[in-house]
Amino acid sequence: MKTSLCTGTLTMAIKNRKHPDQKLIHHSDRGIQHCSNQYNQILKRKKKDISMTKENHCYENAMAERANGILKDEFYLDQTFDNLTHAMRAAKNAINLYNEIRLHLSLDYKTPNMVYKLSA
Repeated sequence: MKTSLCTGTLTMAIKNRKHPDQKLIHHSDRGIQHCSNQYNQILKRKKKDISMTKENHCYENAMAERANGILKDEFYLDQTFDNLTHAMRAAKNAINLYNEIRLHLSLDYKTPNMVYKLSA
């Protein structure tokens, strides 16, 4: 993965946040792209807190890796898409299904949005 792809994605994600006034902590593994000066300068310029896993500590990202695994395995986001529009539509649909439709054992067979609404 090229650093330029990651910096472009980061810039787009920051620009398109639904709640831009809320604090953002950017957490990543120690991939070379995420450790690059170019990538970190974007986060610093945008005043975003930077969090990284400890070196060689694979279990710190377990929750994110679990969610990514579900999106890939259950919602087929590990496929090659014809174009960016198709990929973005598939990702948005998968995340919506994950949050709105898919019941989670760890949430007593509720969806994340059901739990969020109960706690709000």
